Amino acid sequence: MHPLLRNLRVSRPALAGVAGRGGSAALGLIRYRLFCIVACWLCARNHCTPILATSAGENRMCFSATSSFIAAGVIGSIGIATLRHVREPRALLFASVPMLFAVHQFTEGWVWLGLNGHIGKLALDHVAFLFMLYAQGILPLLLPAAVALMEPPGWRRGAILALTAVGALVFAWDVSGLIFLPSRCFIEQNSIAYRNPMTGNIWISYLYILATCGALLLSTHRVVRAYGVLNVIALTIAEIIKEYAFASVWCFYAAIMSVVIYWQFKRRNIDIETPNGTSPILRPLLLTWVRLRRVVSARAD
Repeated sequence: MHPLLRNLRVSRPALAGVAGRGGSAALGLIRYRLFCIVACWLCARNHCTPILATSAGENRMCFSATSSFIAAGVIGSIGIATLRHVREPRALLFASVPMLFAVHQFTEGWVWLGLNGHIGKLALDHVAFLFMLYAQGILPLLLPAAVALMEPPGWRRGAILALTAVGALVFAWDVSGLIFLPSRCFIEQNSIAYRNPMTGNIWISYLYILATCGALLLSTHRVVRAYGVLNVIALTIAEIIKEYAFASVWCFYAAIMSVVIYWQFKRRNIDIETPNGTSPILRPLLLTWVRLRRVVSARAD
């Protein structure tokens, strides 16, 4: 057994009881399951296998295909739970971010498999393109657009729309580079580095950060601004620690982000009509059959 899991050996009833303290038994069970998933993910992140030695000495590479796929499962589960709590159409795009990050991490799992020689070069080129397309092209347009949809009329909305236009410019530039210029990816210091002559432009990188983080920080919604602060902190740490493989740190960042967004939608803290208030709408916009089944089961009991 991995040392991490050995230290986390707790009986299911006891942990579920602790997790459910102050809430329902069902909520405690959900928290227990999330705890187990995250524990397995952390175990995979810390499980390393040696690869071929290089001239600089023996290198070691984390089994990141497994960790990326597990992260995709964890974030995907949280993404589905987040979509269940969406109550207004204009909040749907922002609530979809965790699910999109899950697909993003699933794609990087295949990139790891390609770099380890488990899939062909053509397949590797396709999945690497998809990964870079979302990370460098779609994301700087997606985030400001999602925030703009939730923003009430006022100067903040105008500023966020301007940042959305900046994100569209970054999108057009980076996608053009990904389509017309060769890209490459490789393993560097236990992470994947992605390179493209156009997407690596320093001024485009500044506009990228301005569009993604600026829109979040300008939002009227306090919870969105708080997420923006976390975003800035995460990007800063990633730039300092993993500058050479910046895009590859999205696994940890996406996990944190998904929990924050899920928790705010679950508590109904994101309301379009009354920002910073509690949404009065109880009926979910999507996956209503899940809640309807619970109501029918409760009545049957």
